[in-house]
Formats: sequence, C-alpha cells, structure tokens
Amino acid sequence: MGAIRAPYSESSRSVRQRTLTLIRVIAFASTVALWRWILQQSFSPLVNLVCIIGTLLAIFPTVWIGRRLLDIKPTREQVARVTTAVHTILMVLFGIAIIKAIQKGKTWPGLLIPIPHILGIVLVYSTGAVTLLTVVNLALRGLGAPFAIALSRRLATDWLYSWTRNPMVLATLAWLIAMGLWLQSTLFVVWVLVLVAPAWMVFLKVYEERELEIRFGEAYLAYKAKIPFLWPRRPQA
Repeated sequence: MGAIRAPYSESSRSVRQRTLTLIRVIAFASTVALWRWILQQSFSPLVNLVCIIGTLLAIFPTVWIGRRLLDIKPTREQVARVTTAVHTILMVLFGIAIIKAIQKGKTWPGLLIPIPHILGIVLVYSTGAVTLLTVVNLALRGLGAPFAIALSRRLATDWLYSWTRNPMVLATLAWLIAMGLWLQSTLFVVWVLVLVAPAWMVFLKVYEERELEIRFGEAYLAYKAKIPFLWPRRPQA
C-alpha cells in the first residue's frame, strides 16, 4: 500500500508547492499595485497618520499571531504557508508606511537637520546600493528573495551574511535614516528609530528566527551562535 500511495503523496506535495508559488506571485503583484495606488493618493492628515504610524503598530500583533501558528504546528509545510501570509502582510504594512512617510517627511514639523543636499543624495544612493547588494546576496547564495516573493531554499551564510545575520534589514534602516537626512527631517529619523526599527526587530526575533530554525534546524542554530544578530562583525578566519 505504501508503494502505491507514495506517488500520490509526491504529486499532492508538488501541487501544493505550485499553488503556493502562484499565491506568492499574485500577492507580490497585488502589493506592488497597492503601493502604486497609495503613492498617487492625497489623503487627509488623519489617514496619513494611520498610514505612517498605524500600519507599523499593526505589525506587532501580526508577528505574534504568526509565531503562535508556527508553535502550534512547527513543520516546514506550515512554515511555508504561514510565512507567505506574514511576509505579504508585512510587505504591505511596511510599504505603505515608508511611502507615505517619504512623501510627507519634508513637511513634518521639527528641527531641520543642517546637512548639505548633495551629501544627503550620496548617502541615499550609497545605502540603497548596499541594500540592493543584500538582495543579490540572498538570491545567489540563499536562492530566495525578500519577503513573500520567494522563501530561501538554502541558508545564506557567506558574503554579507557572514558579517551579520540580517544585512538586508540593517541596510534598509541605514537607507531610511539617509532618506531622513536628505529630507533634513529630524522627525523622520526619529520615526525610523522609534517605530520602524522596533517593528523590524520584533519581526526578526519573534518570528523569523523561529521559522528559520524550523526550516534549517541545526545548521541555522550553529550559524546563529556564530554570527551577530544585526551589528556587523568581521568574519573569523
């Protein structure tokens, strides 16, 4: 009976994987379309506040619910399903908050940061280039892509990932701070440090570390013990 049922099991697993891939493609395309729509809208001050602050606050319960679902059923199939949903929701929430914050950042009240405009541009482009490099690093070494686009198929542990476990998040936060400097907005930089960074840290510590442990097991635990969480450290020979 086992020999007869195995092919059906493999076929069923393949169908589920293809379905999940299709869901990820649709979710990513829909998210990009939503971002473009948000970018073109002129909302009231209250709605802008909800977009810039409320979306980030919504990340915390999303992460908590996702972690609970992982703990209830810590299997790779459950990780694939739950992570697709969690990543998609976070991609929407972070995207909306960042888009509207950049749009409105220059008009926020508060102290202006006295930094030359050209220096702000250089910082934005340089940190943006590093962020793009982390995406390439994950694609080539982990065979994956950020958020819900594609879960990494192997553990990325070299290149930038040999300096810190989360180079993409570190680079993105640096890019956002550079954006605040370019906008000369003290309040924007405070927003990044007080709301964006904590939301990302909670996601990494509460959810992502757990799902990576389930997917990669001892290999991830060994990597986690050796490489710093966020602040880079020169790899040991």
